Amino acid sequence: MNRILIIDDEVNTALLLSKFLTRNNFEVHTASSGSIGLEHLKTNNYNLVLCDYRLEDTDGREMLKIIKAQYPETGVIIITGYSDIKMAVELIKMGAYDYITKPLYPDEILTTINKAIETHHALFHSAAQETIAVTGANNPKQTREKSRSVTFSNEFVTGSSSASKELLRQIELVSPTNYSVIIMGESGTGKESVAKSIHQNSPRRDQPFVAMDCGSLTKELAQSEFFGHEKGSFTGALYTKIGHFEMANGGTLFLDEVGNLSYDIQAALLRTVQERKVKRIGSTKEIDLDVRIIVATNENLQDAINKGRFREDLYHRFNEFSIHMPPLRERDNDVVQLASHFLKSANQELNRNVVAFSPEVIECFRTYRWQGNIRELKNVVRRATLLTEGDEIQMKALPLEMLAFDRIHTHETSLTLNNSSITPTVKDVRPDLKNAALEAEYETILQVLRQVNFNKTKAAEILKIDRKTLYNKMKAINLNK
Repeated sequence: MNRILIIDDEVNTALLLSKFLTRNNFEVHTASSGSIGLEHLKTNNYNLVLCDYRLEDTDGREMLKIIKAQYPETGVIIITGYSDIKMAVELIKMGAYDYITKPLYPDEILTTINKAIETHHALFHSAAQETIAVTGANNPKQTREKSRSVTFSNEFVTGSSSASKELLRQIELVSPTNYSVIIMGESGTGKESVAKSIHQNSPRRDQPFVAMDCGSLTKELAQSEFFGHEKGSFTGALYTKIGHFEMANGGTLFLDEVGNLSYDIQAALLRTVQERKVKRIGSTKEIDLDVRIIVATNENLQDAINKGRFREDLYHRFNEFSIHMPPLRERDNDVVQLASHFLKSANQELNRNVVAFSPEVIECFRTYRWQGNIRELKNVVRRATLLTEGDEIQMKALPLEMLAFDRIHTHETSLTLNNSSITPTVKDVRPDLKNAALEAEYETILQVLRQVNFNKTKAAEILKIDRKTLYNKMKAINLNK
């Protein structure tokens, strides 16, 4: 029997809807507020949630965000008045299945609910079958139990290099513990996917994983996002908001780019982490917390501490275990494996049938510095798959900066080979100051271009020349064809 949760603070509406759906062979639970609804979701599995857009303690947007993040297998239908239809359409873009408007009509409700349940059942049944096929399990229960022993986020992609093997070892080591973890690494190395993998291999796997991007927070919004607020607690607080700590209670809270938080917010965060209690803005009630904290940063927090931008006491609270994410250029054996993985995904996404990379592309992938790491590699492969008309990705499908880098690498390799093949005697040496000056200029241009990842505007600024001059000099050394 399909199970439905109705979240509506109009008790009579919820009661009538519950009786109607029960008569149509659904198991129905009701909640008179968003917070009560979330408690139901923690302890029960629902096929579908019918959520009123306007609730006393929150609204449909906040509820949808939480449900989609924590219970992705549960469909959501928004109940709304005509005046909120524009917002309801926006919520569909955010992941709601559909909306129904008041007054409620039985036939419309039943049709929409049946379609929603059918759609979500098909979607997740297909995903489960795919998992069984990949693992070779004959029994779905066996598949779930197997995956729990070595489960990684769908976004987590590894390889066979020693750096990848060490990363896997650390994830498996720390996951079963309750340690707070700092994940350090450059942008694009996959810090959030590692955090999700730690959560999925932990005893908290069945509880929420809530991610929060600290880099996008303003000082004014940070406290409300972290701790939540009560309706009317400040100007603009039109409804009660549940903070990220409360959302993650029982599970894992992931704080990305934690080094960007202001010093004031760090102090408030420290108190919450130490006391394991949270209090919404405008409330006197303290809520007990059981949250594992994983943070990520692309900067050196020790340097930030030395410069007075990050609290040392907070750093030590987070740093019970640390993981360093190796950049892609230190995972040389992994690049082609990762590229092949992304090619399969791109083929599925774009309905293409590109089967391979040309030898020149593979060599370019191996030598390129990948400033954007795995994220950059994924984007390059997706773009190249879209541009490729045949069954093999060629050099012309790569971005211009990669083509420029490849020409530099080829030219430098050629110079090295030519210079190493001949050992001149004293009489062979022809001192030429003009050539020496050109060679020095050439090396300087190459060095700066690499430094700024081939951003010509930045390179021109550093070299203190205009873009036209830089283009001419690049053309002279065959770099901008």
